[in-house]
Amino acid sequence: MQALELDRRLQIVRAIAQAASDIVLQYYDEKVAVEWKAPGDPVTVADHAANESIIAALHKHFPGEAVLSEESSDDMSRLGSEVIWVVDPLDGTKEFIKRNGEFSIMIGMVEGGKPTLGVVAQPATKFLYSGAPGLGAWLATPNGERTLRVSNLEQAAQLRMVASRSHFDPRGDRVRQRLGIHEILRSGSVGLKCGLIARGECEVYVHPSSRVNMWDSCGPAAILMAAGGMMTDMAGAPLNYSAVDVRHRQGLLASHGRLHELIVATLAREGVAAEG
Repeated sequence: MQALELDRRLQIVRAIAQAASDIVLQYYDEKVAVEWKAPGDPVTVADHAANESIIAALHKHFPGEAVLSEESSDDMSRLGSEVIWVVDPLDGTKEFIKRNGEFSIMIGMVEGGKPTLGVVAQPATKFLYSGAPGLGAWLATPNGERTLRVSNLEQAAQLRMVASRSHFDPRGDRVRQRLGIHEILRSGSVGLKCGLIARGECEVYVHPSSRVNMWDSCGPAAILMAAGGMMTDMAGAPLNYSAVDVRHRQGLLASHGRLHELIVATLAREGVAAEG
């Protein structure tokens, strides 16, 4: 896709994500009912309202293009489609329920099987991450907008790891110890964790679960790559966005890119495999 068209799409999707953010915030200070799709997997009216807004807007602006969303049934129309929109209307529903602000809205575009555009909105802070490999990556805040670029740290012991705020994973901690990483940050939402890497505030995120899905990774991956970083599965292979199965069965590894192969090798040596 030509850069001019990619930029046009990026601006449209930024507006779509901002509109969904406004919808989510309408429910943020209310006590919302929580349903459970599965044990440990909550959903609220805010998830559904944001989803309806995003899906309707994508169909309006990009008619005929496939959409895959966490909160919509997968009709498989995406298979064989050159362009796929991948949506998580509220990533970090547990954080939304806790009202700690660490939840996001994530929209990504896949073209030819690769993430080529991403937007991640954090409603509580009004932060908006966006990017497209080849164009660049940006963070817009109430105080202005700046370009995103990963850090240039090249020594393993200098690296900073970001991990889940909701739970402690001993497998990821083994990798942290083996790499000699001392500093660890906590955050909800995959998009916000990858945003910290894109901002140069940390360098490593390991998600050793076979339950991570395309909508968890697509938007953040495009932004991170546009900022100079990398996202693969834990074996270092590219994430597959053309498969029937929406899950990344080999987990997820995001980094600033400079020591990605070393981290992959450490995961293998420590026997860290995706589970769940």
